[in-house]
Amino acid sequence: MFQGGGHGEARADYNAKYGSEPGVKFYTHISDRYAPFHTKVIAANASEAAHILDGLLHHECSLDIREHYTDTAGAVGHVFGLCHLTGFRFAPRIRDLADRRLYIADARSSYKSLVPMIGGAIDFRIIGENWDETLRLAASIKAGTVAPSILMRRLAAYPKQNALAKTLREMGRLERTLFTLDWISDPALRRRTNAGLNKGEARNALARAVFFHRLGEIRDRTFENQRYRASGLNLVVAAVILWNTVYLSHAVAELRSNGERVRDDLLAHIAPLGWEHITFNGDYVWPTEPLQNAFRPLRNPRSELLDVA
Repeated sequence: MFQGGGHGEARADYNAKYGSEPGVKFYTHISDRYAPFHTKVIAANASEAAHILDGLLHHECSLDIREHYTDTAGAVGHVFGLCHLTGFRFAPRIRDLADRRLYIADARSSYKSLVPMIGGAIDFRIIGENWDETLRLAASIKAGTVAPSILMRRLAAYPKQNALAKTLREMGRLERTLFTLDWISDPALRRRTNAGLNKGEARNALARAVFFHRLGEIRDRTFENQRYRASGLNLVVAAVILWNTVYLSHAVAELRSNGERVRDDLLAHIAPLGWEHITFNGDYVWPTEPLQNAFRPLRNPRSELLDVA
């Protein structure tokens, strides 16, 4: 969330979570290797759940995405259903587990230990009757005929008795129930989800540190210019992440050449998202001669005078 310097096409909205100033959100997807691969400008008070599949399906990169993590607000039934239909495992962090409801396949079955959490039975008849139409919908999304976020907004606006909306609701209940049971029984899933969300939060902190131009405010009035601003920010953040990754690999190689034992499984927990060593503003001193091997030394005695990024 970035504050707006005024009102524009996507900056006239308020979100109480982020204060009383109007602003805009840059909703960004990041991979498990810390690479931001999709960013989108959305209104400050817009639900992020509607835009999850936009990034998963239309990122235009070579990533093979299998599992996606969000916070609790993204745990929407329609998202569960559409992610299943399009081949992704949706893994939101579940908060307030006691308030979550499970849906069973047969109302006549007995689940004594889960009775307080059962909210009803899944209507498989609705799913069967509208299965072909649901598959056509999923095919349209996969082919890019319709943006998932647009579809999600339309589904939310449909009457409750709409057959397609009811079908996705029932499928979402089924997928959400299966995931909730996995969440309860699988500590590895909980750790993996929290780790993925922490990567996203660390990336957002880096983006806020980088975004200092114009006092850190979005002053572009048109949606197109705001998109350019979001893409530029994403590019700079990706450059910082790449820089850190390259030099971390050199640091590890240096340690190993000196006989230090650095385990590969521990390296997976080192995040290339730090920025304390980077001078974002001030005087930049560019070397007049090319660096040896095109890399800076790991320990530079003049580091306080040189911009290292």
